[in-house]
Amino acid sequence: MQNVFIVLPCYNEQQRLQLDLFDELLQTPWLRLLFVDDGSDDGTGQRLQAYCRRRAGRAELLTLPRNGGKAEAVRAGMIKALDQGAEVVGYVDVDFATPVSEVVRVIEVMEQRGVPVAMGARVSLLGTSIERSPVRHYLGRVFATAASLLLRLRVYDTQCGAKFFRRSPVLRAALEQPFASRWAFDVELIGRLLEGRDGAAPLSPEAFLEVPLQRWADVGGSKLKPLGMLRTGIELLLIGVRHNRSLGRGRR
Repeated sequence: MQNVFIVLPCYNEQQRLQLDLFDELLQTPWLRLLFVDDGSDDGTGQRLQAYCRRRAGRAELLTLPRNGGKAEAVRAGMIKALDQGAEVVGYVDVDFATPVSEVVRVIEVMEQRGVPVAMGARVSLLGTSIERSPVRHYLGRVFATAASLLLRLRVYDTQCGAKFFRRSPVLRAALEQPFASRWAFDVELIGRLLEGRDGAAPLSPEAFLEVPLQRWADVGGSKLKPLGMLRTGIELLLIGVRHNRSLGRGRR
């Protein structure tokens, strides 16, 4: 496997940056890291700059001039990775709620199955360790069920922070315009890939693969607060309306 980029969006993460975990990721020789500093006003940028200097050629930093939200940080990072020749690009939460070994495994399964899109899924099965508060679990199930209905896609977990995409015209087209949603952008991106954009052929539902994670643990310090959760629910409904309108136009 060659030219696999992992985008790591960061905003005021100085206290939570675990540089040893980045080194663990880089033990996989075909991975490259692209940090996106989303207008941090603490020491995040300086720590990442120093790290990237030490890991030149394997890790680099994209600094955004102002905080635009996780959606814009991910979009900007994925575009930069594609511009640099990434054959596979994805994003992972910098808190590593999805452990390094699981991140690598999702990519390996993607390669083995030859699918265009692979997404980690937090499914609490016997023999797995998925640590999540009951409130977040049930809210997540409501959200994912709504997203599945709106997208007309049998997806179990839209919000797990480990998703990877194979380079394609529709992926590039899907990233051209900023996301309307700040937090539900994962659903928006999946919708754009299903719709097709700017003449690029859409992906079929069979192009998406969910990989059940063996381990995942909720990490404190989430920037999504209760009011943000309410906004995200509203954003999801708007995404669904736009998505179904787009599909309707495509059938005419």
